[in-house]
Amino acid sequence: MRFWPALLALVAGLLPLHASSKEQRTHGAELFVSSGCQHCHMIGNVGGHRGPNLSNIGRTAKKTAIRDQIVNGSNVMPAFGEVLAPQEIDDLIAYLHSCRQKPVK
Repeated sequence: MRFWPALLALVAGLLPLHASSKEQRTHGAELFVSSGCQHCHMIGNVGGHRGPNLSNIGRTAKKTAIRDQIVNGSNVMPAFGEVLAPQEIDDLIAYLHSCRQKPVK
């Protein structure tokens, strides 16, 4: 009997997350530009060529891999784990994971 109230509370708690996903992606796109990601990375036909083209990163990488790259960087890319707030990182991941352009053949 106690199962149903817990289930309803869980579902109700998830609804705002789904509703804000468009806002997250929009904010993530703004962060992509304002944080300087666009200087090195291209999405669509806009951006730099120093780093990988991220136009289809949502097709090729899981959110955990995207997070790891943003937070820890690499020997070429700086780490942004201490530069961006946790919510900003989440928003940037939401945006990048939505980038699913089909590769050009």
